[in-house]
Amino acid sequence: MASRVRRVPAWAWLVAVVVGSFAVRAWLARGMLGPFIMVDELIYSELGRSLADGRELLVRDVSSPGYGIVYPALISPAYAVFEPLTDAYAAVKTLNALVMSLAAIPAYLLARRVVGPGLSLLAAVLAVSLPSLVYTGSVMTENAFYPVFLVCALFLTLVLERPTPARQVALLIAIGVAAATRVQAVVLVPALLTAPLLLVLFRREGLRVALRPFRWLYGVVLGAGALVLVAQLVRDRSLSDLLGAYSIVGDSDYELGEVLRYCLYHAAELDLYLGVVPVAATIVLVGRARSLDRPLQALLATALSTTFWLLLVVSAFASVFAQRIQERNLFVVVPLFLVLLLAWVDRGAPRPRVLAPAAAAVAAALILLIPFERFIDTSALSDTLMLLPWWSVQDHVGLEWIAELAFGLGLVLAALFVLLPRRYALALPLVVLAYYAAVFHPIWAGEHGVKQASAGAVFQGVRGVPRDWIDAALPDDARAAVLWTGRADRFTINQNEFFNRTVGPVFYLRQPTPGGVGETKVRIDPRDGLFRLPGGEPFAAEYLLTDGSVTPDGEVVERDDLLGTTLWQVGGNVVSTTSIRGLYPNDSWSGETVTWKRRLCRGGELVVSLSSDPSLFAKPQTVEASIGGSPSRRAVVQLPPNTQRKLPVTLPLGQETCVVTFRVSPTAVPADVLPGSTDRRELGAHFNAFAYEPKS
Repeated sequence: MASRVRRVPAWAWLVAVVVGSFAVRAWLARGMLGPFIMVDELIYSELGRSLADGRELLVRDVSSPGYGIVYPALISPAYAVFEPLTDAYAAVKTLNALVMSLAAIPAYLLARRVVGPGLSLLAAVLAVSLPSLVYTGSVMTENAFYPVFLVCALFLTLVLERPTPARQVALLIAIGVAAATRVQAVVLVPALLTAPLLLVLFRREGLRVALRPFRWLYGVVLGAGALVLVAQLVRDRSLSDLLGAYSIVGDSDYELGEVLRYCLYHAAELDLYLGVVPVAATIVLVGRARSLDRPLQALLATALSTTFWLLLVVSAFASVFAQRIQERNLFVVVPLFLVLLLAWVDRGAPRPRVLAPAAAAVAAALILLIPFERFIDTSALSDTLMLLPWWSVQDHVGLEWIAELAFGLGLVLAALFVLLPRRYALALPLVVLAYYAAVFHPIWAGEHGVKQASAGAVFQGVRGVPRDWIDAALPDDARAAVLWTGRADRFTINQNEFFNRTVGPVFYLRQPTPGGVGETKVRIDPRDGLFRLPGGEPFAAEYLLTDGSVTPDGEVVERDDLLGTTLWQVGGNVVSTTSIRGLYPNDSWSGETVTWKRRLCRGGELVVSLSSDPSLFAKPQTVEASIGGSPSRRAVVQLPPNTQRKLPVTLPLGQETCVVTFRVSPTAVPADVLPGSTDRRELGAHFNAFAYEPKS
């Protein structure tokens, strides 16, 4: 049996790794109900759809050439083949699973530069076992950038080994493809310029001798850079314009201290992601760099140069814009360190008496630089996956113990690195593999995992109807304009856009949706209730999608009863017939009193969707509605905690304007009830939707 296994060629095993990873990831991605990294996933779906329609890169019909074209082009066939966007979304996730699994191939080829076929296959397995492969369930550029980056790292390593013209051309082409995938890839340019300088340090050669083979590479890169600079000056454009949609990054001011602080945060979290051992092995290899063989020196220079520049750029961005650890933009370097660990094992796992314990200690201590209490929050769901298992641990032991437990894990892994007998050194990369297996469940399916985040995002946006309910309700070639009031959750806009081709354009009353593109502000004219555009002309639409806080003069086509999101046929100028007072801005929370007022009232029934919050109220609340201020015309409902109730209110005929006043009892102030809360608002109940049906 063993001899048969050995006779199977390495390429066949590599194909098996890719196919196996693809099958597992495609199956898992089926569990993702919808996008949750907003607005990024919406943007890339829009870009893919625009290419599928044979147009330029568009987001909400707005030209958006600043985004990379590779990933939208990759997923565009899914939108071209499948008309229902629910089916297209499933196809995109399947494509993601295939493309990201292909990262096993460059990981294998990188490893083959420094180790044999067996360990190279292990490198391929490790590359497709990273926690970040859960992004196959999202419409994000990570799916394309990960394998493309590894291809760039492979060609850079080959160039550092032997800078032939063919290899240098291949490297420049690969970097061009990477930049067309994600603008972040521009860091590969300084990386390729500094990597040969590292070889000077690693090898006993003079600077001129060591750099002479790279003179044409330096000449081409620096010459191209000079041409770009001149072209931008001639066009009176800044260099930051080259960053496209991210040009604001180049125009911002950065504080050196904050950038360095975030560099430490990101380095520490990368160490935690790697499981300490590869970092310790890399430190040992750096300490012994001059005694290493040339292929390993080349790989080491590639890993250090690309990681340094990625770390610097990601940290600078995070220090100003994100204010969090952006592991999502850094994990692509992880396979380089895993291959270095395998190379260290393959060369007998050298552990110099002083250097090895010092390397292990540094790798373990790095974890202490992570301020877990600051970064364990909802932003980790999209950006910092390796914090999610610790979020789950926090639920059981409390936040104050997380740093100690993480450091304890680091000490155990560091001790294994130092104390494990050399003949068992191969167990160390297997320990890393086991580490990834252990954290998979909390990252994927845990209470704070991405699968739950996906389900929650859909639940917040589409609840009582199928995800593509608007496409199903509208006739062919019709479109529904969207009105964003800020009252409902932003996902009521984003999810319905994502799953329905007929939704758009987007208009807003107060503030645009977070990260929104191509949105238009409207206002309500108090004289006649007309919605007006910025120029003063009436806002007109055949169909309108809005939340339950707005009732235009029109007919209901379809409604998400659980959220109150309603599709209206207005057939012309949009007129506001209702006003609501007593809800907090950009929220569904009420105070003690809410007043609903309807112009052009034709009697009928008003149904209000209500919910409470068990963290504030232990006992049922009472919501009482009075019509026109008359105590004889009232309706009452009991609202238990953690439930939803509907309060129907019958409206009389014969009144031009109907007024309903709601009173909630009891109310609560979160700062007086919840430990640590600073919210001093007096809160009553969630008024989720107002559904008015005139008397026929």
